[in-house]
Amino acid sequence: MARGRHHRIHAQDRLHRNRQRVAQEAARLMSEHGIRDFHHAKLKAAERMGVDDEQALPRNREIEQALRERQRIFHGHEQPQALRRRREAAREAMGFLARFEPRLVGAVLDGTADSHSAVCLHLFCDEPEAVPRFLDERGIPFEVQTRRLRETRDRSSEYPVYLFRADELPFDLTVFPRVALRQAPLGRIDERPMERASLNAVDELLALPDSSNDQNFEDMLTNALGR
Repeated sequence: MARGRHHRIHAQDRLHRNRQRVAQEAARLMSEHGIRDFHHAKLKAAERMGVDDEQALPRNREIEQALRERQRIFHGHEQPQALRRRREAAREAMGFLARFEPRLVGAVLDGTADSHSAVCLHLFCDEPEAVPRFLDERGIPFEVQTRRLRETRDRSSEYPVYLFRADELPFDLTVFPRVALRQAPLGRIDERPMERASLNAVDELLALPDSSNDQNFEDMLTNALGR
């Protein structure tokens, strides 16, 4: 084998190993410390592993796969329980918030939720004060934040977010105008529109076996969302 080709293969192997190491460390940080931002977890993992080559940084999808594998190996009993509890809480909250056409999003939907995860819902209404007024009238204390989400690769907007706790679980409500029901913002893992589930789809997920980390999970999720 020519020396130049040998060096290229060696460099590619090293790059691949570093991507795996960073993905696994990012997954550990997300699992153990509740980090939910893939980019933040990736950079923190690379710093801890001493990896400064941008080409060695894994894609978000690789980190998600490493997170699922870690949950399967180290948290195979408690993680499905935490996930199911949050999906059941999501169903109850979506019924409570039905007038705002809620959709479940994030880790509770995609199956990677654990004991750190909030139940994240998207709500839709054209009156900006309708959601906080609804919570106030029912005596639910909440915190207000804003969140910037990308509608396209070139356009993003800020939306109000309402945070509260119920039955010791954190809830995260992002409020959109009703027209946004037609087009979901771009997801955190890739640049595709975010997966969102209606109350009926959540019922379908709860009817499935507790197998969020099985290799067939994406097919199960696709069936539940009716795609």
